[in-house]
Amino acid sequence: MPPRRRGVSGYRGVRVRPSGTYSAEIRLGGVRLGLGTFDTAQDAARAYDAAAWRLRRSRWDMSLTDVATRERAQELAPPPRLITDEDRRENWRRECRLSLAEMDEEAMALWRQRFPQDIINEE
Repeated sequence: MPPRRRGVSGYRGVRVRPSGTYSAEIRLGGVRLGLGTFDTAQDAARAYDAAAWRLRRSRWDMSLTDVATRERAQELAPPPRLITDEDRRENWRRECRLSLAEMDEEAMALWRQRFPQDIINEE
């Protein structure tokens, strides 16, 4: 059997974010389930292990050895909020709308600087 895949973080299901935090995710039937963002790789790995226990995965799928039972997994990490592909798309849409609003504000500020007479006439 090939060895388990582990990323740069050293733990299965854990990725390093550009911000320096760690995100954990697990796959379920071709769908990625986001488990959250954590300050340390160990916390993210613990969340992954807790989710793996809940999904009745084998011990071979675990990253840490301190999660010995399903009950211990429940204690260490609460049930995660499932982040679906639709959630990601909606977040992307919000970010696009926000960036457009920011560009509008910048354009209006530039307009006020270049054409103060228009502002005076409008008032």
